[in-house]
This record gives sequence, C-alpha cells and structure tokens, in this order.
Amino acid sequence: MTDFLKALEHIAGARAVTCDANDMEPWLTDWRGRYHGSAQALVSPPDTQTLARVVKLAAEHRVPIVPQGGNSGMVGGATPDSSGHAILLSLRRMNAIRGFDVQDAQIVAEAGVILQNLHEIVEEKGLRFPLTLGGKGSATVGGLISTNAGGTQVLRHGTMRALVHGIEAVLPDGSIYDGLSALKKDNRGYDLKHLLIGAEGTLGIVTAASLKLVKSLIDRTVIWAGLDSTAKARELLLFLQDRAGDAMEGFEILPQHCLDNVLTHIPGTRAPLASAAPWHALVELVRDDPSSPDPALVAETLMGEAMERGLVSDTVISASEAQAEAFWKIRDSIAEAERAAGPAMQHDISVPPAKMGGFIDHVAPLMETKFAGTRAIAFGHMGDGNIHFHVMAPSGSDAASWNETQGRQISAMMHDLVIKWGGSISAEHGIGQMKRSELARLSSPARINSLMAIKAAMDPHGIMNPGKLIPLASAPHTT
Repeated sequence: MTDFLKALEHIAGARAVTCDANDMEPWLTDWRGRYHGSAQALVSPPDTQTLARVVKLAAEHRVPIVPQGGNSGMVGGATPDSSGHAILLSLRRMNAIRGFDVQDAQIVAEAGVILQNLHEIVEEKGLRFPLTLGGKGSATVGGLISTNAGGTQVLRHGTMRALVHGIEAVLPDGSIYDGLSALKKDNRGYDLKHLLIGAEGTLGIVTAASLKLVKSLIDRTVIWAGLDSTAKARELLLFLQDRAGDAMEGFEILPQHCLDNVLTHIPGTRAPLASAAPWHALVELVRDDPSSPDPALVAETLMGEAMERGLVSDTVISASEAQAEAFWKIRDSIAEAERAAGPAMQHDISVPPAKMGGFIDHVAPLMETKFAGTRAIAFGHMGDGNIHFHVMAPSGSDAASWNETQGRQISAMMHDLVIKWGGSISAEHGIGQMKRSELARLSSPARINSLMAIKAAMDPHGIMNPGKLIPLASAPHTT
C-alpha cells in the first residue's frame, strides 16, 4: 500500500476505503455501459469534514478525484479514466437530512440523499420537492445539482438551479464553502452557488444543499392524447397553457415507436389508447390550492374542446392515481426499453420551444436517409424545448464498433444541426466525457476560454473530476 493510501485510510477509516477490485467494479462503469474506468481506491466519507480532509490529502499528492452519487448519469460524468490514478469518491454515505423548515418550505439535504427518499420525507409534512425523473430511485441530490438536472416538471418549476437556495461544498484545496443560508439577497460578488450548479464536480464537490419545497398536491390528473403531428402537439400545448395556466405541470411528447418499444420490453405496461397514433402527448394537470378547480373537471372540459378543434385524435383521462402512474411509467421507461431493443446514439439536446416540432420533423428523416438502416426517434419536454433525440443502429449492429464509427458521425451531424437551429448540445444531462470534444468544437472561444480560466483558477492542479466538461490537454497523475 502506498503512503497516500495509508494516509487515506488514516483520515477516512479503514471501513471507508476499499482497494478491492470486486468492491469497486460496479461503480467503474457508467449506467449506459459505455464508459469503463479504473481507480486506485473507492472512498466513502461519512461527513463533510472527513471528505474535506480527503480532498486536501489528494491535492497534496496530486491524486485525481472522481465524485459519484447514484452513478445514474447519462454522459459518463462519474466514471474515472482507465489510468487507475484516480480515487472514486462516493457520496452515498452522506445521506442525512440536516434541517427541515416546514413554515419556510425548505429542507437541507446532504448530497447522498436519494431523490425518491427526499420525495417521501417531504410528503409526510404536506410539502413537495417539485423535480422528478425516471431515475429517481437512484439519482442523488448531489448528482442532480452537479448536472443541473431537469425532469418532467421544468415547465412550471424550472431546473435544479431554480430549486437550490444554498450549497455547501468542498473546494479543490480541501476548504469548505458554507453557503447553505437561504438568503433572498446576497451581493458579495461572484455567485459560487450558481458556479457549482452544473459544474459536474469539476470545481468542487457538493456535500449538502438547501432546497426549495412547494405545497403538496391535493390531486392531479394525467391526460394521454393521440396526435396527428408535432404541429398539433405545439397547438395543444399553447391551447392548454392559455386555458390551464399554472395547473399544467408537465407536457411530454413521444412517437408511436417509443410506445411500441415500451410495450414490447417493459412488463406490466399497456397501450393507453385503443388505436395507434403518429404522436402522443402526456399532460399533467395539478391542484395544490383548495380554491383552484378540480383538475379532472378541467381536463374533461379542455380535452373535449381540443377534440372539437381537431387538436387531438383520441384521448383518455386518468381515472385513478394508479392509472396516472401507469401513464408516467411508459414515459419513464423509454430509455430502459430502448436499451433492451439495441444500440443507439442518444442525444439530450434543446432548441427554442417554438422550433421543437419543426426540428424533429426536419432532422428525423434526414438522419434515416443519410445513415441507411437507422431509426430516428425523438421524444421529450415540449414545454421547454428539451428533445431526447435517439438514432437506433441498424438491426444486428455490434454496439461498440457502431458507436465508434457511424455513431460518431451521427452525433456530429446532430450537434451541427442543433447549433444551426440556435440550440444546445446538452439540455439536462450535462457534458461529462461524452460531449467534451463536441463542446470544444462547437462553442465560441469566449465560452471555452472562460470555462478553462475558471477551472484553472479554482482547481490549479486539475484534480477535480478530470476529463469531464472542461477541454483540458491532459489529466494529472499521482506523485
């Protein structure tokens, strides 16, 4: 054992450090199975003070640190490289609720708190944390902050950035930034909170956060509607925004192929409508104020009018909470079903919301024509322009070789088109290592130079999650 590892055990405790390959193996591969790495140790500190001492030791020895929460990221942002120099720093033991102010509707949660557990804790007090996503059973608070996660409720409540009042973090030199106070006004210069949100662990490690809560729902209604086109989906969105207002919390679209895929590969799912439709919309209407109208009655009225206007071809309104959950299970299972169906290039992109339908209609046939045998599938959050645009490999393709050849060409073309349409190559999953070179290729010198300058100033030794987000020349090595 090296002097560094001995010192690491002394600081964190023998039970918090493992160098066993079998213990580390599950955490060295990303959720999609695309990136595999190696580490000299897996460290699981129990608290912020211990974590800070670990980071300080790593800084002294120039050992790279890769922070990891639930390991459910989509862009390889929590996977170390293959050199074996890094330590994998797990936040999973840091899962305490430090404070809960029901009156002020805020909670202080450590980075390792799992999203689903957070939901259950606040719901017991009649409140709600208004961000959810398919991976809520494994995604952690720290990971959600570090990637500025979105989810299905962005339309009303915004991304993670809008839900974070304050942050505690360990910086690259091992110092602790205590910014947990939920201040309404704070004009002390650069906002470190917002700098750390979305930084993917490259500027520091988020250890805890003060989070905004909202009133618990009295009831909700989920609508599944068949649509003839993306243009009709846009019309329906605008119609419901105008008539339902803040009662509409989610508006998702998906093509028939996505639905078919889920029905084929995910047990317990069933088609919501009696017949197929080119496109489908999943809409959630909610009520959190007793004086507001019943969302079920609102849904019946508005969808009846939408049918009369020819905006939808068919529709069903959830009659129970179980049915509402069944509708959302379909949406949340798309990625899992696709993975079972075969390899694909997944693109988490965004365009201006008004252009989302046009972008899908233009790009999908373009991809299928350019790359014979592929199937282009787009779905996502129409209210905020976030498209999950996947291009499935031709039948029988070998995933690894296809990803590195035609897959790379597909992604380059997709990203070129996104920029041309005034969009972003990353909407809610981050950059990680998957999109690092594309960020450098497609960003202005002003953006890249600023990112690199901030990184160099805050992490001069380059030890914080190297190889992610920032287009650095090389990763550091141990001494």
